Amino acid sequence: MNILMIYPKYPVTFWSFKYTLKYISKKAAFPPLGLLTVAAMLPKEWNLQLVDLNVRRLEQKELEWADYVMISAMLVQKDSAREILENCKRLQKKVIAGGPLFTSKSEDYIHLVDHLILNEAECTLPQFLADLKNGTSKKVYRSNSFPSLRNTPLPRWDIVKTKYYALLMIQFSRGCPFNCEFCDVTSLFGHNPRTKTDDQFLQELQAIYDTGWRGSLFVVDDNFIGNKKAIKAMLPHVIEWMKAHKYPFEMLTETSINIADDDQLIQLMTEAGFTNIFIGLETPNEESLKECSKNQNCKRDMTAAIKKLQAAGLQVFGGYIVGFDNDDESIFARQIKFIQETGVVTAMVGLLNALPNTKLWHRLKKENRLADTSSGDNTDGSINFIPRMDKAKLIAGYNKIVKTIYSPRYYYQRINEFLKTYKPIPIIRKNKYSLQRLKALFKSVFYIGILGNGASQWYYWKLMLKSLFIYRKSFAEAMTLMVYGYHFRKIAKKL
Repeated sequence: MNILMIYPKYPVTFWSFKYTLKYISKKAAFPPLGLLTVAAMLPKEWNLQLVDLNVRRLEQKELEWADYVMISAMLVQKDSAREILENCKRLQKKVIAGGPLFTSKSEDYIHLVDHLILNEAECTLPQFLADLKNGTSKKVYRSNSFPSLRNTPLPRWDIVKTKYYALLMIQFSRGCPFNCEFCDVTSLFGHNPRTKTDDQFLQELQAIYDTGWRGSLFVVDDNFIGNKKAIKAMLPHVIEWMKAHKYPFEMLTETSINIADDDQLIQLMTEAGFTNIFIGLETPNEESLKECSKNQNCKRDMTAAIKKLQAAGLQVFGGYIVGFDNDDESIFARQIKFIQETGVVTAMVGLLNALPNTKLWHRLKKENRLADTSSGDNTDGSINFIPRMDKAKLIAGYNKIVKTIYSPRYYYQRINEFLKTYKPIPIIRKNKYSLQRLKALFKSVFYIGILGNGASQWYYWKLMLKSLFIYRKSFAEAMTLMVYGYHFRKIAKKL
């Protein structure tokens, strides 16, 4: 059996980092971890090829070779996914589809695919494979259960060229204990964070290490600290492994703001090589936090929590939202103030959107306020429901936030605010000055320091000198953030 696995193309988004890739000579931000994991679950005698359209084009001969095409996608990849499916339909190629896009919107694709393998593959894929072998395969496979991850195999890193990517990915858990109204994590993966064993995680670290990869590693858990007991038991083993391998990776992940309440957890994470964490900060408006059930953020000094994490060596990437029912026109200035004061340099601000099957989606549907399907890119300035605030004012206010915080003046102010508080972790300093990063530094001098416009040039050289003389230990972070700024300004101009 010849299986062609295809990963659809991402549009240029906030998190695609498309405009930064040239600085580090990479083709895409990250590989398709889901497909690599599914590949390890397929019969060993099958012949596999994987084409990531974010890295290269699909060739006609590859489609002709395939007995089946397997595709997995997220909502933001829907346009590329549909193009692939329509092409397969024309060529009469059998298609097996799965992943979040098809699980959430299966009715939109049932006429374009032969088999929908929905929910988590550990539940539905084995049943499909058994039926396929017996000649009794069905159109749709669903599951209402959430599988244990203890039998999830090692991803097939041998079928992808890691050198094309800016970072690699690994997973320890799925699910989140919280129930934020706008988030689709719990509808897809449940409230109870399920974890792999400590040995599984260490084996995956070793497998990535054995590919020759050194650098950034994204732990893609929905909320890495969702199961604190399991994380605290696992991290000492990771620390031991990292020490034995001389800290080959620096890790980033997603957590909730309550990490700031646990000094032991912060210390374990930094000793394990974590340097960056994404947190959904959402809004300084307490009423809006209550509205969306973001209870972990309520009645909390979020600025103090962020500063504490930065001082511990964890750079915070922040997610922010405007468009809640409790937001009025003052929210735009309040968000700008909140973002600037905290020194969260990488600030993803999005308009609220109702993702399929979330609590928000069901509420707005009941209120007859749903207007469209979400684009999946919450930073493209689109909104798929009727907001309480005048829609034109909401979109204009959103655009003002993004264009303001990513203007050179405001962006470099945030870097300075961050550097005042940030204390880098000494144990991973050596990774900050790899040949790849030095090349990126020289390219930034050319593209931003020399070819940039007047304002960006001025702030670039000012911050470079300040970092060299005042924040020397954080020089690598300062340079990285200046390159990020180039990408973010490009994204902001599109609004």
